[in-house]
Amino acid sequence: MKGFLTSLLVILCLGQMRAQVNSHALGIRGGAGNYGSGGELSYQHGLGDANRLELDLGWRGYNRNNSRYSHLGVTGIYQWVWNIEDGFNWYAGLGGQVGLYSDKIYSENNGATISLGGQLGIEYDFNELGAPIQMSFDIRPMWGFLSAYNGIGYGAAFSIRYTW
Repeated sequence: MKGFLTSLLVILCLGQMRAQVNSHALGIRGGAGNYGSGGELSYQHGLGDANRLELDLGWRGYNRNNSRYSHLGVTGIYQWVWNIEDGFNWYAGLGGQVGLYSDKIYSENNGATISLGGQLGIEYDFNELGAPIQMSFDIRPMWGFLSAYNGIGYGAAFSIRYTW
């Protein structure tokens, strides 16, 4: 609990360093994690100078050793954004995911998933240089429940988005 309160205090103090969040950003997010690799169509909607909502529609999966797993999901993350220098920012967020999965590892197993988790990343906004492009790298741990795959899932991804 002490570590959580210390982390919360640091985040609140860093809230004084404001980033300029784009009104809109649309692009792709691709990466891999413990449930396979895949990609997402990613949209960010600015909610102020230092907050935004990220919505992602994506697919991930793997096929190895006669094991096939796939997942289609929608993710929503509320993000806080802090400026490091010029167009260089870092961000953290909380959110959730709903989706459908198909597992053909031992037998046909299909179902729905619900996950809660967060996101931590770093980005560069090329608007500072006159180009409407944003590039980022992040990690997204999610705790899944309501499926055969309860527990922690994690992944890292690279994103590129057009901003306006």
